Amino acid sequence: MMNTEEICKLLKQNESALLDLYKTKGAIFWHTQPEGKWKASQHLVHLVQSTTPLLKALGYPSFIVRWKFGTSNRPSRSYDEVVNKYHEKLRQAGNVVSPFSKNMPDPDYLDADKWHASFTSLNDKLITRSKKLDETNLDKLLLPHPLMGKMTLREILMWNAYHTEHHLAILKQKYNNSNS
Repeated sequence: MMNTEEICKLLKQNESALLDLYKTKGAIFWHTQPEGKWKASQHLVHLVQSTTPLLKALGYPSFIVRWKFGTSNRPSRSYDEVVNKYHEKLRQAGNVVSPFSKNMPDPDYLDADKWHASFTSLNDKLITRSKKLDETNLDKLLLPHPLMGKMTLREILMWNAYHTEHHLAILKQKYNNSNS
């Protein structure tokens, strides 16, 4: 089972890999858009949009989270189990769009640094809050995920780290036609 330090390290590692890709590829990549897909830039916007409510939820006192979402009656899943369940849910749902990204903005490359900074800031705050969480609460308290259902705090933090990796893989695989 991943501990908080390992999750935080993975969050930062995946953030760095993603932002390095954007910085290396530049403006052409930022605006690359395979047919029927988001622009490459919108993946970063989506990660900002989906991390924001998690950060907000982690800011609530644990008794509020417990009262609002309940407690787990099972042990937390491992990282691999969370990732596998996520892929299973994605396959079942088909072409699903996060409720946080229904009205996706189209950011200009002139705003790229702002989006990079926003993502870094959110991740840094998420890491700071994660390190303050009680280990027992990580495996006891639940939060809802729009696709996965209720997840323990540990699971949703591991998922959030993987979520960045997931979008990085999509960008590398399907958005590689950039000339930069």
